Amino acid sequence: MGSEAKIELLPRSAEKEEQHQLLSRLWIESKQLWVVAGPAILTRFSMYGTFVISQAFIGHIGNTELAGLSIVYHVLVKFSIGVMTGMSNGLGTLCGQAYGAKQYHMLGIYLQRFWLIEFFFCFLLLPLFIFSFPILKLLGQTEKISGMANIISIWYIPIMISHVFRYTIRIYLQTHGKNMVVTWSGVVTLILQVICCWIFVGDMKMGVAGVMLAMNIASVIPVIGLLMYVFCGGCPQTWTGFSIHAFSDLWPMVKLSVSSGLMLCLEMWYNSVLILITGNIKNAEVAIDALAICLNINGWAMVLSFGFLAAASVRVSNELGKGSAKAAKFAIIVVVLTSLAIGFVLWALVMAFQHKISYIFSNSVEVANAFSDLSVLLAFSLLLNSIQPVLSGVAVGAGWQSKVVYINIICYYFVGLPLGVLLDYVGNLGVKGIWMGMIGGTLAQTLVLFYFTYKTNWDKQVSIAKARVNRLAIPSPDELDNNNVPENN
Repeated sequence: MGSEAKIELLPRSAEKEEQHQLLSRLWIESKQLWVVAGPAILTRFSMYGTFVISQAFIGHIGNTELAGLSIVYHVLVKFSIGVMTGMSNGLGTLCGQAYGAKQYHMLGIYLQRFWLIEFFFCFLLLPLFIFSFPILKLLGQTEKISGMANIISIWYIPIMISHVFRYTIRIYLQTHGKNMVVTWSGVVTLILQVICCWIFVGDMKMGVAGVMLAMNIASVIPVIGLLMYVFCGGCPQTWTGFSIHAFSDLWPMVKLSVSSGLMLCLEMWYNSVLILITGNIKNAEVAIDALAICLNINGWAMVLSFGFLAAASVRVSNELGKGSAKAAKFAIIVVVLTSLAIGFVLWALVMAFQHKISYIFSNSVEVANAFSDLSVLLAFSLLLNSIQPVLSGVAVGAGWQSKVVYINIICYYFVGLPLGVLLDYVGNLGVKGIWMGMIGGTLAQTLVLFYFTYKTNWDKQVSIAKARVNRLAIPSPDELDNNNVPENN
């Protein structure tokens, strides 16, 4: 009996040891995940909060001014930010993999190359802001609103230029663990925005100019702080100064950045189509009000999702650069399950309070009923959006941006959009039909990305990442110095 008991105890102790190791790995990976996701979420929250604060102050100036700011933000700024943010994600692929491969000096080189590329595209986008008056008139806006929007958009040009540095430095710092610096820059942005708006608008009565001057100060000063941090020794391993090598091998950077930009913009434009089509349905005012509440809630939830996108990108790229396929797969599992758990909580909250949430934003019973009718779709959108951005982050970390562009085009514009129009005009489901179609496209894209992620040979991805890092690498300053040291006779 004693020997039998010993034989039984051995497998049990081994099983407990395996469980202990799994829990230990899960805890370590979760900490690494939140080290990136937490600051990324806070940063996006602060950026969105800057607009909300500006909206609050400008709303007390006048309706035309508020409409002008809203048009500029939702039409011009969101489009340009989509391009700039998307392009910056390509930097995340290269910096993350290079850092994992311990090619630390290449992070600074990649950063400088992306500055050159994004400055070029930034200047291509500037005519949208300079000539916003005729553009908005062409889109059907009144002359009064278009004129106000043109004034605001001219003020926005310095902010646009600052975004070139803001997004690239944020990703550069995130890929090698300098996350708190990014967080503090977001906090400073919010504080400056409140203080400057209070002074320029509340005390000095500068009106629209005061709001926009506050936005410029709140955007530019933190960026200057980030630049000083990088230049003055905050990143000694990865920033070795300006280099002539920044002007070489630009074409691979261009292809990756453009693919990354298209990947994100196709998603943002897809969501914008929902608003445009909704404006043509019956009782559009109530439908748009209810939909606006849904999109507002979804927008705040997406702040969380994009934080996990950043975490997935950093963790996957770092582990692929290190050569650890097993760790990359484990990181994907942890980030997907974590984000999905939060998605389930949001789904449950919307389902539980679907008849009450709309009264936070509107006193209208009609809007409340319309929102309640859409709340099930909102709940499932929140659940789906807890997975889709994370898988997009995996794609960024692995460098699949060009593949995802084609996936997005097919799933969004050849599946989701036609399905939504069909359910609206043929099925007479109105905004519900449009949204069902949009969810169908997002679901198709999520399933395709999930299939790609599940079927991927991650050992092969390690080899691809290693080849990419080696192909784009240049000798570090230390290696050059060692090569120039004469041999002793």
